[in-house]
Amino acid sequence: MSPLSGFLAVIVFFTAILVAYLTKQFQNENLNYLSSNQMKNTNTKVKTIEKEKVVAETLNGRFAMLGLIAAVGAYLTTGQIIPGFV
Repeated sequence: MSPLSGFLAVIVFFTAILVAYLTKQFQNENLNYLSSNQMKNTNTKVKTIEKEKVVAETLNGRFAMLGLIAAVGAYLTTGQIIPGFV
């Protein structure tokens, strides 16, 4: 195994661990959000945001940051944003 393929295997491993961790956090946040008591809205003109949208936007932001870190890491290691694609 070459050093580059070993490095890529380590990166893939850590990415899989991070995705598993974020998925577990997503499930925990969803459970916490469901169990929290929300104040009843007395003003009917104010729209409430569904809990799924809040959790989905949080997860979307986390994965966007993961992609940004991956792009910076690829640029630092190979000099290209998408390695092998010219």
